[in-house]
Amino acid sequence: MSLDIAFLGLGVMGYPMAGHLARAGHRVTVYNRTTATAEHWVAEHGGQRADSPAAAAQHAQMVFSCVGNDDDLRAVLAGTDGALAGARPGTLLVDHTTASADVARELHQAALAQGARFMDAPVSGGQQGAEQGVLTIMCGGAESDFADAEPVLRSYARAVTLMGNVGAGQLTKMVNQICVAGVVQGLAEGMSFAEQAGLDVQRVIDVVSQGAASSWQMVNRHRTMLADQYQHGFAVDWMRKDLDMCLAEAAQNGAELPLTELVNDFYREVQALGGGRWDTSALLKRLQQRRKK
Repeated sequence: MSLDIAFLGLGVMGYPMAGHLARAGHRVTVYNRTTATAEHWVAEHGGQRADSPAAAAQHAQMVFSCVGNDDDLRAVLAGTDGALAGARPGTLLVDHTTASADVARELHQAALAQGARFMDAPVSGGQQGAEQGVLTIMCGGAESDFADAEPVLRSYARAVTLMGNVGAGQLTKMVNQICVAGVVQGLAEGMSFAEQAGLDVQRVIDVVSQGAASSWQMVNRHRTMLADQYQHGFAVDWMRKDLDMCLAEAAQNGAELPLTELVNDFYREVQALGGGRWDTSALLKRLQQRRKK
């Protein structure tokens, strides 16, 4: 079924995700803070550009958002010109931002007050997954809202799962980031060890990636790590933001995250090296820099 959809936020994730919706036959209106990006999207995919989130949401049956952080999300959904200011009763808001569970619950209440609906739906798979339409989406919300959203989300996902009530999607994404942080640190240490041992690191990876040590990070990042190439992928700044949220949530629920806290500190060191926009696999570069001291 073709729907009227608004998509708010055309970054490295949102731009291709909105494109998949247009290719699926939906009528898509986009909003982005940088107008030129929205104009470029319309030139490539058709649809329309709106001057504000409220204008984008005015005729939408579903509103999708994918922005930077909690404050950005509040602005595009609940701000003076936010989507809720223009949304009609019954409109379903689906948020793909990696944000806090608290802001998801807050915006759920704001949506209910306007007669709208809200579902948090953070994603995993990175820019590559967004472009290829194979993201994993972790949802929090009512079963009826999930049933409405799932067929649309399948336009750019290979896995869409309802994890529980509003906020459960964000909590699940935190689990994802906790696991990723540990895996990337382990990969960086293993490669650094191989270098120090005088091994052919590529040959080592070729062997261990066929066994229990293999991971997405190993398969997809080891070559760029070996080439000292980090101007791509998921930025350290973004991971720091995510891990800070994980640690804040853990402080509330009593979970112990000693490794996550340690890796978060390592990413602070990468930022100090000027690597805030480097890919998270730059943990290897941190170790290499430490060896030079």
